[in-house]
Amino acid sequence: MSRRGVTDRLHDNSWSANLERDFHAEDQSLVVEQAIEAVIHTTAGNHVNLVTHGAHGHPEAYLFDALQEQDGDLRIEYVEQCGCGGHVTRVHG
Repeated sequence: MSRRGVTDRLHDNSWSANLERDFHAEDQSLVVEQAIEAVIHTTAGNHVNLVTHGAHGHPEAYLFDALQEQDGDLRIEYVEQCGCGGHVTRVHG
């Protein structure tokens, strides 16, 4: 499967970014990179749900600080763990 970016357009609405494919399980740095990309591609006033692979554990341990380093004004909210083991984090810009 291709490792192309998580999005190629600006989202002027709230949306979800799928970061739980098999290749995401193998590369935590790719998850962080694509999560940052998803946030950058979400317009102000909207949010993006980052759905991360369960292989990396709770996203607070590796993702929250990386997002805050990009933009300290983000509001990051952990939503839930999915039945499949992944995690949903909502980021408001």
